[in-house]
Amino acid sequence: MDLKKINGYLKDKSPEEIVEWALETANRPVVTTNFRPYEAAILHATTIVKNDIPVIWCDTGYNTPQTYKHAERLIEKLDLRIHLFVPKQTAAHRDAVMGIPDIDSPLHKEFTEQVKLEPFRRAMEEHQPDVWFTNLRKGQTAFRDSLDIVTLGNDGVIKVSPFFYWSDEQLDEYLEENNLENEFKYYDPTKVLENRECGLHIPAQKQAV
Repeated sequence: MDLKKINGYLKDKSPEEIVEWALETANRPVVTTNFRPYEAAILHATTIVKNDIPVIWCDTGYNTPQTYKHAERLIEKLDLRIHLFVPKQTAAHRDAVMGIPDIDSPLHKEFTEQVKLEPFRRAMEEHQPDVWFTNLRKGQTAFRDSLDIVTLGNDGVIKVSPFFYWSDEQLDEYLEENNLENEFKYYDPTKVLENRECGLHIPAQKQAV
C-alpha cells in the first residue's frame, strides 16, 4: 500500500468521498466514538455513506451527564448501530479501591488499561475490522501530527481519518450545515490534559510514509 500516494490523492477530497474510497474494498468496516467534541461529524460522514456501519463505543463509565445525554440524542438522530463496550469492573467498584489516579501515579497505567485499553481490545477482537474510521485530527497531539488521513496499523487495520486536516472552525460549519449538535462537557479520566495521547492509537500504528 503506497500511503504517500493515497494520502496525496485524498487530501483534497471531501470526508464523504474519503469514506466512499475506504469502503470500496472494506469487508468489515467500523467507526469508533466516545461522543467527545466534534464526534458527530465522523458519525454523520460515515453513516450517510453506510447507514448500518457498526459504531463501537468504549464507554469508560466516567462520562459527564451532558455527554451521555448528547450520545443518546445523536444515536437516535443518526440511527446509529451502537456496539457498547464497558470495563469489566464498575466505576463505583473502582472508585472504592483505586479512585482515579493522578497521571504521575503508578496506578494510572492500570487504570487506563481497565477503563480504556482492555475494552477497546475486546471490541477490536470481536469485530475484527479491516477498516477503522476515526476522528483523529492534525494538531491534537504531537503523535497525531505524524499521521495522515490514511495510516496502516501493525495489525493490518487501515485507519481512516476523513477530517484529519480540518480545523475546529471548519467542523463548526459542517455541524451547522448538517444540523448536528456538539458537546463540550466531556471528560476523559485517562488523559486529564487535552493534548495528551489517549493510548488507543499509538501501539498498533505505523507512521504514514
